[in-house]
Amino acid sequence: MIRFSFRWLISRKVRMAVQMRHQVKKYLNAQRDLLSKEAVGHLETAIAESAEIIHNGSIPKEVDSGMVRLEEVANKWLRPYKNAGIRENVEVGIVAAAVVLGFRSFFFQPMAIPSGSAQPTFYGIVEENLRGDPDKTIPSGLKKWYLSWVRGEKYYHIKAKASGQFSIIDKEPVRLFPMVSKQRFRIGNQDHTVWFPPDSLWRRAQLGTGIHFNEGDDVIRLKVTSGDHLFVNRCIYNFVRPKRGDTIVFKSTGVPGLTQHTHYIKRLVALGGERVRIGDDRYVRINDVPLDSSDPGFEFVYSFRGDPEDSIYSGHVNNKIGRQFRKYNLAALFPDGDAEIQINQNHYFTLGDNTMNSHDSRNWGAFPREKVIGKSFFVFWPISDRFGWHVR
Repeated sequence: MIRFSFRWLISRKVRMAVQMRHQVKKYLNAQRDLLSKEAVGHLETAIAESAEIIHNGSIPKEVDSGMVRLEEVANKWLRPYKNAGIRENVEVGIVAAAVVLGFRSFFFQPMAIPSGSAQPTFYGIVEENLRGDPDKTIPSGLKKWYLSWVRGEKYYHIKAKASGQFSIIDKEPVRLFPMVSKQRFRIGNQDHTVWFPPDSLWRRAQLGTGIHFNEGDDVIRLKVTSGDHLFVNRCIYNFVRPKRGDTIVFKSTGVPGLTQHTHYIKRLVALGGERVRIGDDRYVRINDVPLDSSDPGFEFVYSFRGDPEDSIYSGHVNNKIGRQFRKYNLAALFPDGDAEIQINQNHYFTLGDNTMNSHDSRNWGAFPREKVIGKSFFVFWPISDRFGWHVR
C-alpha cells in the first residue's frame, strides 16, 4: 500500500489509470441493470485486471497496456450516453450546487444588512441626494464601474428631457429578468427610465408628484451605497451558547412585533432570568449592575461623548431621553430610567448599536433562544473599512 501511494504521487500515468478505472466502474454501476450478464462479466474482469496492473505494474508500458485494454472493453460493452459532455457538466453543476447549499445551510450563510439599525458597526443601504450640490461630481467610465462593484457605491444621474411636472409611472421596480430591473417616471410628455434602481427610489431621491422641472434640470442626482454583506457563522452556537456582547442573527418568524420571515442582526444584551433597565445616563443595567465599555462587545457602544446622534455610538437610549431629541417611539417598554423588565428563561434581549434609529427589544421585548441562527463572522462586500473579520 505504501509503495502504491508513493507511485501514485510521483507518476502522472498511474493517477490517470486510477481515474479511468474509477470512471469505468462508475458507469458500470450506473448501467448494471441495463447490461447483459456477459457485458457485466467482461467489464468486471477488465476492472479487476486494471486494478492489479495499477498496484503491481513495475514499468510504465504495463500501465499503458492496462489502460488500453480497459478502454477497449469499456467502448465495446458500455452503452454510450447521448450528449455525454452536457451530461457531465450538469452532473458537476449539481454536485457544486449541493456543496454550496450545504456550506450555506450548515456553516456560513451570506446576509445583506438592509437597514441602519447596526450602524456604525454594520452599515445598511444609505443614500446621499446630490441634487442641488454642484460641488459633488458624478463619476463615469472605469471609476464608476470600480466604485459600483468594489466599493458598493452606485450613482444615478438623470436630467429632464422636457419641462413639466414630475409624475410616477412605476411605484416599485419592474423586474425584466432575474438581475435586470427598471423604474420609470414622466416629466411633461416625456418618459424617463432608471435602470437597476435601488429600493425606495422616490424617497431616497426626494421626489414626489407635482414637483416642477425645467428641461435640462437634474431630476435624479443620487449616490446609493449598498449595505454590508457578511457571512453568518451558523455552526458556532452548536458548541457554545451565545454570550452577552455577541452580534447575533436570528429569525423573525413567529416573533410578535417583527417583520415576519426574515432575519435580524442585533447585539445580545441580556439573557433569560435577568432584569433589564435603561438608565437616563444611556447605560443598560443588568440586575442593577451597569454595563460599560469594559464589557466585551460594548467597547465602542459605550465610548460616546456628547448628545446621542443617528449612526454614531451613543450608548442606549430610553423613551424619556429619546423624546428630548425628537425620537418619540424608540423604547415603548422603557419609558424612563426606572422602568424594568424581566427576561423569560431561554429568551434573549437584543439592542441595535444605532440606538437613535433601531427597532429592537426596547419595543418588542425578548425572543426565544431557538430563533438564533448564528453569529456575524466576516464582511465580504463592499470593500470598505468594515471589510474583514468581525471582532467587535
